[in-house]
Amino acid sequence: MKAVIASGVVPFLGLVLLWMLLWGEFTVINLLIGVLLALLVSITFYLPAVRLSGRLNLFWAAVMFGRLLVDIVVASLQITWVAINPRYRPSNAIIAVQLRSRSDLVMTFTGEAVSLVPGSIVLDLDRDEGILYLHSLNVTSADQIPKLKRDVLSTERRIILAGGSRDDLERLRAEEQKTADAGAGKESAS
Repeated sequence: MKAVIASGVVPFLGLVLLWMLLWGEFTVINLLIGVLLALLVSITFYLPAVRLSGRLNLFWAAVMFGRLLVDIVVASLQITWVAINPRYRPSNAIIAVQLRSRSDLVMTFTGEAVSLVPGSIVLDLDRDEGILYLHSLNVTSADQIPKLKRDVLSTERRIILAGGSRDDLERLRAEEQKTADAGAGKESAS
């Protein structure tokens, strides 16, 4: 019963927070109106339950937010250069990235974090297959695509380490171990 209540509280609080952010100031009247509107929306429209992992690693959450901030600043500088560079020729790409998590919350946070970084926009998220479709600015060759995919997967990794479920953590560690074993196999074959 607690899980059902908690899964409904998260979207409700998200709606109230969204209302407060839209107004840009905290007042009691804005809070009350936000609560009333969130109640109205919650009763009128179906909001899917949000399954919380029940864990939060503060160290990895700080790493995730710190790296996100660095990514935003660096990408903003790159976009500024693209905007003022007279020799720039538009070169964009649409990339499909297979995510490791099947958690709606982790996939949503990954999509939001990727979209916050200037130069990339999430076009679609195939929830059933866990594929994130991304439009990326200033992709001049196909050789850049693997790095872009690694960047998205690194963002997802930090989100999983910060607050992903135990299943997501196990899947992540198993995949990292498989990758490490494959890399060691290539080195020994050389």
